[in-house]
Amino acid sequence: MTATTEPLPNGKPNLLAAKRLGIQSVQEAQIFMRKDCHVCRSEGFSAHARVLVSHNGKSVVANLYQVTSDIVAMDEVGMSDSAWDSLALHDGAMVTISHPPPLESLGAVRGKVYGKRFDSASLKEIVTDIQAGRYSDIQLSAFVTACAARPLAREEICALTQAMVDAGDRITWNKRPIVDKHCVGGLPGNRTTPIVVAIVAACGLTIPKTSSRAITSPAGTADTMETLAPIDLDIPTMRRVVEREGGCIVWGGAARLSPTDDILIRVENVLDLDAEAQLVASILSKKIAAGATHIVLDLPVGPTAKVRTREAAEALADSLAEIGAEFGLVVRTVLTDGTQPIGRGIGPALEARNVLDVLQIRQGAPEDLRQRALVLAAHILELGGAAGPGEGAALATATLDSGRAWTKFQRICEAQGGMRVPRVAAYRRVIAAATGGQVTTLDNRKLAKIAKLAGAPEDNAAGLELHVKLGDKIQPRQPLYTVHSESPGELAYALNYARANTDIIGVL
Repeated sequence: MTATTEPLPNGKPNLLAAKRLGIQSVQEAQIFMRKDCHVCRSEGFSAHARVLVSHNGKSVVANLYQVTSDIVAMDEVGMSDSAWDSLALHDGAMVTISHPPPLESLGAVRGKVYGKRFDSASLKEIVTDIQAGRYSDIQLSAFVTACAARPLAREEICALTQAMVDAGDRITWNKRPIVDKHCVGGLPGNRTTPIVVAIVAACGLTIPKTSSRAITSPAGTADTMETLAPIDLDIPTMRRVVEREGGCIVWGGAARLSPTDDILIRVENVLDLDAEAQLVASILSKKIAAGATHIVLDLPVGPTAKVRTREAAEALADSLAEIGAEFGLVVRTVLTDGTQPIGRGIGPALEARNVLDVLQIRQGAPEDLRQRALVLAAHILELGGAAGPGEGAALATATLDSGRAWTKFQRICEAQGGMRVPRVAAYRRVIAAATGGQVTTLDNRKLAKIAKLAGAPEDNAAGLELHVKLGDKIQPRQPLYTVHSESPGELAYALNYARANTDIIGVL
């Protein structure tokens, strides 16, 4: 998309000097202009208009905020970090401000609202426009809501998956099988990936694992792994690591694999909408883009997990397998317990320490994390042909207990740039039980919120450490969990929330 720099009717070019304001707006670009500047007046821009900003052959569509203060001068345009980075600007660079072309693909979104099916061409155009930043958050919300309210047919899901793959980069490998695993999420502390990758790669299979950063959770796999080794690897570096060690654990965003997915997930989480079709397209597009051929999917089921009922999990599993088969993928789904967090840590560094405890066979390592990782690794080993039917569990256990998985994990970390030691938070506070009894419930979502209020994942040492599990018998004043934070203020936020929500851990 390009823009002209033709003079405006008043003879002044629609050029302004760019000024970085240091405003973070995630993916959505924002700009700030004086309400009385010549460009606003001559172009007829109103507050919150969508405008096209161009510089040196690059363009971005941004939301316009009009100001009446001197935060920007009459001949300046203030830029959010997202807008600034998209255009690769420098201080004082001259940018062109103009009206954007009509967003034709939005017509297909309106059609879906009224019950019309998407075709492949319209979905490709929608995803292309989303990836280019032409959709505002309001327009993204319309697309996400339309897909949730008017469930997509199989052909639409396939077309959406393909469009999301085509919007980013794609990796191909000169061998088969390429195995992978993924968890649909919603379960704090479920950090099996580093353990599974180490076991599977140590057994000779190829597992190039790309993972996500947290969007609304206290830690994504990428956040946890970043406390142990570099994860911002481009595709050539990722390929070298995998060819050398048989596996990697890297941030998918650095490799631009199905990048539209992160944009949609951010809006879905704000709306609290998890449309099955978009979840299927989200998962499979990233696996297809990473070159996977055989995938094991972990579906935790529980009242405060992402998937609430077994029926919903089985329907999702069927859809994943069917759509995956359309793209030549072999998909195996595993329904797991999602009634409580896995491990003891919730937050990047705390989860990383749990991972190290399991890999190093330390006494007191969280048994639930160990067992879940072994189950998933066993399925992958059998699916990928490294173990016969029913033999994966024994091979996975032997690989972990012999120390071969730990050795492989260290080698992967070194290949990615060197192993790190997870940090420890400066401030900690124990939350104790008010009464004695038996632990009957743990609220995954509220525990995750405490960890976020404490500073996770931005402060990677922040979060919380659980001291109890379902069924434990406890005494009054016995510790339930410890909040970890890097600042007194964030610790106070987390503690205030904990005191106001005494049902986070149910004791009877």
